[in-house]
Amino acid sequence: MITSLRRQRRERGVVLLICLIVLVILLAGGVAVMRSMNTTLSSAGNLAFKRDLINQGEQAAVKALALFNTGALSAVGADYNDVKASNYSAVSLATNDRGIPLALLKDSLYQAKAADTIVRTADSVKIFYLIERLCNTSGASSKSTCVYAPATTDVRGGSVQESGRPPPPKALVYRLSVRVDGPRDTQVFLQSSFTKPE
Repeated sequence: MITSLRRQRRERGVVLLICLIVLVILLAGGVAVMRSMNTTLSSAGNLAFKRDLINQGEQAAVKALALFNTGALSAVGADYNDVKASNYSAVSLATNDRGIPLALLKDSLYQAKAADTIVRTADSVKIFYLIERLCNTSGASSKSTCVYAPATTDVRGGSVQESGRPPPPKALVYRLSVRVDGPRDTQVFLQSSFTKPE
């Protein structure tokens, strides 16, 4: 009878020790889950900021197309030379290895090339944009110095069709590069190419 009482006392002490170890493991797991949730929420918030800045950056595209439709660049020959007031460059600008114009990366270089910035004070958003004519030289464009979009009548594909020369392309290509600065030092770069609206 005495030996059975001693065994029960030893077993109770071991169970308590095992329970304490399990509780410590559960506490560590709970802390890990909380950190994971905070990281996930932070990432979701950053993605929301990025998506909002991309949407805000669309304002630059609207402004650029308006310049070509009815603005300073709508007249024939208006795109032959730089127009700083419209953030327009008649030649391709120097870019970094990702294709972003260097003038968009530094504010001082941007101010030398452009005069206009879209500012939304309510959202603390600044939109910097540049329009480039994809040419090597200013002045009238030519097939040898500029990039042209393929005409809709161009034949594409097949080695038999490649033997004949397609007609020369007619639409000059422009590139719009946008930098959007937002809250919490968020920054987004956008780029698109387009032809002059007709």
